Amino acid sequence: MNSRNFILSIFGFFLYFAVQVFVLKNVVLFGTAFSFLYVIYILIFPIEVKTIPLMIISFIMGFSIDMFYDTLGMHTASLVLVAFLRKSWLNVHTPTGGFDDNTPPTVLNMGFGWFLTYALPLLFIHHLTFFFIDYIGSDYYLLVIIRTFSSVVFTFMLGIVTQMLFYKKKRGI
Repeated sequence: MNSRNFILSIFGFFLYFAVQVFVLKNVVLFGTAFSFLYVIYILIFPIEVKTIPLMIISFIMGFSIDMFYDTLGMHTASLVLVAFLRKSWLNVHTPTGGFDDNTPPTVLNMGFGWFLTYALPLLFIHHLTFFFIDYIGSDYYLLVIIRTFSSVVFTFMLGIVTQMLFYKKKRGI
């Protein structure tokens, strides 16, 4: 990662963190759909970043969000799990001919269909882990499933809107 991308990544970290903590913390649709937009930041991180540095970044992001949400490591555990699984999932979804250098896996760069099959399973794993930890030891399994599905849809749609508004296409077709 060159110095320009590194500076943009640091800026993106603080921007996603600030939006999550100061704007989206209190946004809940119908009492069930929460938006965890910070997961999109990890999902669209440059492909060439290795798993361990991404897990460290995810730990810092999740721990920082946990401090503001008072959730005792729930965001951290969920986000580090996604960072751990991301590289393997990217290997499964490698397009024919591989990835272009320095191209983040966004909707504009990879297409909606590819991004859908890439992001939704990882978002589902994150949200299921988060809500399972939240309701561990209780009998609210149906509530966990409902909150997981509704939050995945809400986060995915907000992530798509964010990418359409604030990201540029990096490659030509």
